[in-house]
Amino acid sequence: MSDYSSHYPVNASLEKCDFLGRGQPPVGWPILEHDYVTIYLKIVTRNAVYCHNYFYICDMNESVNHIIESKINRFKPGQVFLPSDFKELGTSTAIRKALSRLVEAGQIERMGQGIYVIPKNDKIFGKVLPSMEQLAEALAKKDHVVIKPSGQYALNKVGLSTQVPMRLVFLTTGNSKRIQIGKNEIIFKSTTAKKLSMRGDITSLLFLGLQELDLQKISPTQMVRIMELLRLESPDILIYNLRLAPSKVSDFVVKNLLNATV
Repeated sequence: MSDYSSHYPVNASLEKCDFLGRGQPPVGWPILEHDYVTIYLKIVTRNAVYCHNYFYICDMNESVNHIIESKINRFKPGQVFLPSDFKELGTSTAIRKALSRLVEAGQIERMGQGIYVIPKNDKIFGKVLPSMEQLAEALAKKDHVVIKPSGQYALNKVGLSTQVPMRLVFLTTGNSKRIQIGKNEIIFKSTTAKKLSMRGDITSLLFLGLQELDLQKISPTQMVRIMELLRLESPDILIYNLRLAPSKVSDFVVKNLLNATV
């Protein structure tokens, strides 16, 4: 520990140490440079609150550990987070070490490279972690991008395939990237906003899935399911999504809808 103020009583009982932030301090506050990071603290003891010119700061690694742990303790169970969520609190190395320490302590779970979560605890099932889809949605929310299931995953979602893919493919308005989660993989494929502007979760997923199939080789069972999905969709959304679908898909759908009404 290092005492940066002769005004702070060293024998005071320290009850709370709040991190106030980095950057330019309020007027009248001294600047403390510690491990190339400026940190401002408010010290709370049993008898007084020390601020302005009263500072007490611990070792840089210890302080980052404490600050990150305090922030994580306010997260809700199931919340997904990344090292970049703490980038204003310290160096990349210090943040990684702090998160690794919390993983070893069992307070958080590492789902993949640079992806962490607060586990939920269920009385029956014990520790419950997010699904792959929940992870993908959480990552998309953090990046402020839109995603939609694609390929075999979209077909599985709408019941046109019983195969559960090990690789979940999503179209995204963000950057293309791959994320390894154990034996599984989440793949984000960059595309245009127009391609992801279809509405609802029925024909939007159906049309994205149909793009991956040879529509000349649709089985009778698959055709029954396709017609079920088309009938479940509201007419307004069906028409809207047909206008956005590739001609290969829209022609196939319109042809079969017309045949069904004859």
